Amino acid sequence: MRFDVTGKVSLDHIYDQPDPRTYFRALRPLDYGVPQQAKPYFAKFITEYRESRHVAVPKVLDIGCSYGINAALLKYDATMDELYARYGDEERAGESREALLARDRELARSRQPPHAIRFVGLDTSGSALSYALEAGFLDAVVHADLERHEPTPRQRAELSGTDLVISTGCIGYVTERTLTRVVRAQGVRRPWMAHFVLRMFPFDPVERALAGLGYRTVRVDEVFRQRRFASPQEQALVLDGMSAAGVDPRGLEAEGWLYAQLYLSRPHNDITGPCTGTNDPNREQS
Repeated sequence: MRFDVTGKVSLDHIYDQPDPRTYFRALRPLDYGVPQQAKPYFAKFITEYRESRHVAVPKVLDIGCSYGINAALLKYDATMDELYARYGDEERAGESREALLARDRELARSRQPPHAIRFVGLDTSGSALSYALEAGFLDAVVHADLERHEPTPRQRAELSGTDLVISTGCIGYVTERTLTRVVRAQGVRRPWMAHFVLRMFPFDPVERALAGLGYRTVRVDEVFRQRRFASPQEQALVLDGMSAAGVDPRGLEAEGWLYAQLYLSRPHNDITGPCTGTNDPNREQS
């Protein structure tokens, strides 16, 4: 078992496969479920944007989108349990990529959302982006590493016009560099943002950078289980890092789970208050 510089087990291989089966088979034993917990928060945030800005079809940029999981949940009302069964069950092991894509396209055709959303995915994995686009989960993709490079003119054009920016776990690997480049690609526009961030990663540098771009950030009170630790060694490495950073893991990560917090960022000139809760009765709380 290999670990990255943060102490987390390295799962890089699951993001660069021709289809999502390896992704879901690797994460299922770890009870990975933060996209499901994020779903009602994102849905409410998008609805608030649509109503306050009078935008019929909001354009949502999902940073670190991989195979378009958030898009599938929000556009087609899929669930993580459904997707685990769809890609993780043994009977799917022998199916071709084309057969999987055909079933996913049927899902996209059969479940039209009550309110249209345009989803754009940003990721460094071309394979994952290609699958999500062919399946119909994503409407457009940006294959780029904005941590290392400025967007090309073509990428900047695809990023422009973004209404909302979301993420579920990439912050920490993705930093304020990427978010700053996304915002600057908008010109004078300022998209709303909602980021689920593991507690092991400080959000302060991102918040400061966004403040410099005219944003106010609010942290939602709840904490959200992301996944179980893959091994006692991973837990020990993460807890050591958290202790060194002054983050208390008692009652949370010390009990065997990685936890995330939700940060909502809006431009200062938005007069509506931040989305700080949801009526979803199934959300995970600590």
